[in-house]
Amino acid sequence: MITKKRHLEMALQDIPAHPDPDPDREQYLTPAPIAADLVWNATTQGDVSGLKVVDLGCGTGILALAAALMGAQEVVGVDVDEKAIKLAIKQAEQLQVPARFQAMDVNEFKERGDTVIMNPPFGAQKAQRREADRRFLEKALEVAPVVYSFHLKKTEEFLEKLVKALDATITHRFHYSFTLPRIYHFHQEEKRAVEVVVLRVERN
Repeated sequence: MITKKRHLEMALQDIPAHPDPDPDREQYLTPAPIAADLVWNATTQGDVSGLKVVDLGCGTGILALAAALMGAQEVVGVDVDEKAIKLAIKQAEQLQVPARFQAMDVNEFKERGDTVIMNPPFGAQKAQRREADRRFLEKALEVAPVVYSFHLKKTEEFLEKLVKALDATITHRFHYSFTLPRIYHFHQEEKRAVEVVVLRVERN
């Protein structure tokens, strides 16, 4: 188990982004410093070590692998993209951590866990945002009693109402500036910073 946050960040630095990202799935890699900080904080809250941690929409596995490195007893990552899952499996083997990865739609996932840590699609398309947030949060709270979930900061008011409607409570908020690289042809800037919030949510 890693005992210093900077060591966790260093271990996550080499996890690759998706080689062929799909704009509709918003396949951005969570930056290593942010992934390390969040999972470190989740560990200090007693939500990782010795527990079963699930990452819904895991991509190439950075959050799931961080949880494994921080002493989770069992880690499961789920993503619909098989290429991403293959990369996540390869990274788990290289880091020598006990993490399982499954290629499937998150709605088909039937296991239960202690904690979900996830970075679901932000819903950059306005028409999709609420649907994406609701779908992932509903599933996450079905899977585990404690959820850490990334969202756009500007959707926080909507998320507060959604969490309440799902009979859950926001207990903590972690704020980050998330740098999105120019990975899609329609992006006009080399990179763009967006403000995000990670909500720690508990079932009531």
